[in-house]
Amino acid sequence: MRLLVVEDEEDMQEALCYGLRKRGYAVDASGDGADAAELCRINDYDLVVLDLNLPGLDGMEVLKYIHSLNKSTKVLILSARSEIADKITGLDGGASDYLTKPFHFDELEARIRVLLRRSFIQEEAALKCGNLVLDTNLKTVSCDGRPVELSMREFAILEYLMAGMGRPISSEELLEHVWDSEADPFSNQVKVYISVIRRKLQAVTGKEIIRSIRGAGYVIDREEEPC
Repeated sequence: MRLLVVEDEEDMQEALCYGLRKRGYAVDASGDGADAAELCRINDYDLVVLDLNLPGLDGMEVLKYIHSLNKSTKVLILSARSEIADKITGLDGGASDYLTKPFHFDELEARIRVLLRRSFIQEEAALKCGNLVLDTNLKTVSCDGRPVELSMREFAILEYLMAGMGRPISSEELLEHVWDSEADPFSNQVKVYISVIRRKLQAVTGKEIIRSIRGAGYVIDREEEPC
């Protein structure tokens, strides 16, 4: 999943980006409110982590602009403003969640996971296709208890495909949501990654889990039967 971290304190921004990337997220960052608004205009983020005290444009104005673009975009406010009135203002303004500083990173990441599950109308931490299970909390994939060893990028791709199970997902959409702004839209990296993931899943399940649809992309069909 692709996130935008909007934080003007450089050390905090770097720490957040480092921690989230280690957890497998694609992360863009900004320390300026106006720049963050522009990034949201040109990119489709799954979630925005937003500070309120920003140069260029106040965080509440950024929040208002994000929701003028897409009301379904999840925004988690991360702010030193800890008064109840500030929290109410943020949540009434359209924020999906509000976490005050200082905070524990594990709590932040847990809240992000919950919000992302809501984005895909997914209540459980585990995504399932037959006996193939992807645990979004533990970042593991298995079939009948047999682990499937995936890199963080491979896991992120499979997670996105399983979250959108039954729906064809294009290479462009995968690049938009699994890679950060440094991705090369003209490379064949999506195709290469899909090939590797297919091979690894085939070795454990004995089946072709990811199906290609000409002109549409890739799809994982809903499957109730065991692998």
